[in-house]
Order: sequence, then C-alpha cells, then structure tokens
Amino acid sequence: MASIAAATGRQVERTAFSIIFAASFCHMLNDIMQSLLTSLYPLLKENYALDFVQIGLLTFAFQFTASLLQPAVGIVTDRWPMPFSLPVAMLSTCAGLITLAFAAHFPILVLGACLIGIGSAIFHPEASRVARLASGGRHGLAQSFFQVGGNTGTAIGPLLAAFIVIPRGQAVLSWFSLIALLGFCVLSGVSVWYMRHRRSAAGRPSPSRTLPLPGRQVAWTLTILIVLTATKNAYLASLSSYFTFYAIHKFGVGVQDAQLMLFLFLGASAAGVFFGGPIGDRFGSRSVIWFSILGVIPFALMLPYANLFWTSVLVVVIGFIFSSAFSAIVVFAQELVPGRVGLIAGLFFGFAFGFGGIAAAVLGLFADREGIEFVYRVCAYMPLLGLLTILLPRLPSHRRA
Repeated sequence: MASIAAATGRQVERTAFSIIFAASFCHMLNDIMQSLLTSLYPLLKENYALDFVQIGLLTFAFQFTASLLQPAVGIVTDRWPMPFSLPVAMLSTCAGLITLAFAAHFPILVLGACLIGIGSAIFHPEASRVARLASGGRHGLAQSFFQVGGNTGTAIGPLLAAFIVIPRGQAVLSWFSLIALLGFCVLSGVSVWYMRHRRSAAGRPSPSRTLPLPGRQVAWTLTILIVLTATKNAYLASLSSYFTFYAIHKFGVGVQDAQLMLFLFLGASAAGVFFGGPIGDRFGSRSVIWFSILGVIPFALMLPYANLFWTSVLVVVIGFIFSSAFSAIVVFAQELVPGRVGLIAGLFFGFAFGFGGIAAAVLGLFADREGIEFVYRVCAYMPLLGLLTILLPRLPSHRRA
C-alpha cells in the first residue's frame, strides 16, 4: 500500500495541467498560422495564376520541409534537450507569415511555406515531449489534449481566412504575426518550466529504454504505424488541400461556403483527436487504432458519390473517426520505443505528415490532368491500407498499464 501511495503521489506531483494547456494552446496558435496557407489556396491561385501542380508544390514545400527536419530535431533533442527551441519555432513561423503576406512571385510563396515548415519541425518534437513530461502518467490524455490544440487551430484557420484574409487581401496575413508573438511569450514560460523540470529530475534514474518486444518486431511494428499514419495523412491532405475546389466545382457553392464545409471537417477531426486519447488510456491504444483506421472505410468509399447534404455529413463522420487514431498511434509508438519521445514525435508529426505533402503534390498533378472529381474517386480507396492494422502486436500488459 505504501508503494502504491508513493507512486500515486509521484504521479500527482508530475501532473502539470497548466503546462499541458499552455502546450496545447500554442499548438493551436501554431496550427492556425499553418492552416492559413492551405485555406488561402483559392486566393493565391487567383492572385498568382497558379495551377494545381503549383498548389500541390506549396503543400509539399511546407510538409516536406517539416518532414525532413522533425525526425532530425527529435533525435538531437532526445540526446541534448533544448528547452528554449520552442519560442524560436514561433519566430520562424512568424517570418513565414510575413513572407507570404508580401510575396511578389511564386518562389517567394514557396520560401514562406518552407519557413512555416521549419517552425513546425522545431515546435512539434519538443512540445510533444513537454506534454508527456507534464502528463503524470496519463499519456493518452496529455497527447490528445496537446494534439486537439493543433486540430482546433487547423479548424479555425479556414474561418479566419474566409472572413478576414479573403475579403481584405493577402497582405492581412502580416497581422497574424501577432499570434506568433503571443506564442513566443507563452512558450518562453513553458521553456522555463521545462528547464526547471530537467534540473529537478537530474538526480533521478534515467527512464528505462528496454524494448517491450524483440528488436525486429519493434522495427516492423513501427513501419506499420508509419504506413498507417502516412496513409491517413495522404487521405486527409486530399481533403484539406483540395476540398474547397471540389465543393466549388461539384456543387457550385461559393468560396466562403466551401470554407465552412472545410471547417466542419476540421472541427470534427479536432473532436476525434480529443476523444481518441482518453479512450485509448481506458481501452488500450491498439483498440482505438482498430476502430479508427478500419471504421472509416465505408464512409470514405461513399464520399465521392454523395450529394451536397450527405457530403457535409460524411466529411464530419470521416474527420471524427479517422482522426481519433492519431494520439493512440503516437502513444503506442512511445510505449514501443521508450525513452525516445523526440524521435517518435519527429517521425509521426514530421515524416508521416511529410508524406501527406508528397501526396498533395501528386494529387495536384492528377487534378490538372483528370479533374478534381477523379482525385476524390481514387482517394476513396486509400483507407483500405488500414487493413494492415491486423498486423499490430499486443504490447505486454505492464507496458500498457
């Protein structure tokens, strides 16, 4: 009993909800600024006479920049933690927004997208580590709360674009640099807590890095998780990057109405992320992954053939179910490779998301050649790769606990 009480006391001591909230809040600010890029595609397409390939290249520039850097940042910070890298990330994103606001040519737009990607690469691994350190052992809840901040920001971005930027013009993007400065201030405080936490834990034994499964099985399982996440993000990229064009082309709605439909999808995705983590804490990450990856298949297959009303309904259902797996996948991977939080965050926030950027560029090529509706008919079959979930092993019960 004494050992249980002591363990409980240590968990309460480690739980820092204010830090989790601050990390989630800044994740929201970070992703508001990032989502403005994709939300402004119709405006940028008109202002610079872009084709769908160039639209895809913008997404590729942002996501692939983050993809290349995030695993590297994660590996470096696993070995040499850098608490004050978090506010630096906000400065890079701020520079990217200002560059986009006053870009004169397409290459400058690409540069702005890359600066935003660099900010994302620096932010996500260390912010995910902070959320886990502050979790008090409730890793699924902390990861969900952290991730839902990002999804909420991604959902708010299109509304800000529809009602502020599009009516007032591209230069208004520079106003949102104030959001980056707010994030800089909050993350400076988080970095101070992070540094103090490291000092207080300096005398404690290092967390065990013993793998719960044989090395080859761990590598194979990580590969499956990355494929599942990459497939999910490729499908979600088809919605977030091209859904406004799809709705305008197929149903004849206006830009603002199309942005509102995109908001429905992104809002449902945020809700799915929020509920997925706590459910994973209760029933196990593997069960949530099963439900999310396989449960979305029938709805994805119906989407290209639905009318306007049912399209609005289906994107909500798809966003909620598909996004509920992300926190569970990250927690499952962190338990699979203990002690390497930065590497896992870099792989799953970076590499797998970067695959979504590659998919966006390829889908843009098909959209130009075959039409936007063809793209959605092809993408409907992507979630079938979720059948690989059957190959995920069960982790030892003590690790899940």
